[in-house]
Amino acid sequence: MPKITYAPAEELIVHDIIEVTKDDLLRERVTPAGTIPLMWCNGILFSFSSLPMTDDVTKDYLKGKLHWLEVHFARMDRYIPVLPLSEEEYKASISVRIIDTSTSELHREFVKWLKSNVNAKTKT
Repeated sequence: MPKITYAPAEELIVHDIIEVTKDDLLRERVTPAGTIPLMWCNGILFSFSSLPMTDDVTKDYLKGKLHWLEVHFARMDRYIPVLPLSEEEYKASISVRIIDTSTSELHREFVKWLKSNVNAKTKT
């Protein structure tokens, strides 16, 4: 019988964070092939991109360190499973699926950190 080990991330390193409007965040997820879902956790709608899996990034990953190259986020108080985006350019309304990731400990901790750090920046 195989041994199964759960090894959650020990550290998340975020290299850039950008607050955008909800519509801009939705526009980012529209591709020629369709739309890419966004994540929602505890009042924050967001997406992230990861660093390429170079040797150094892979070594960090195996040590429990995740790298998010860039996070784009918008505030959205309540979870909505699908958000419409009306775009004149496409002459249609496009729907973007939203995934509720509030059960993820990593996402909950990130959002808690994000809220306290972004709020601190805007108050100074």
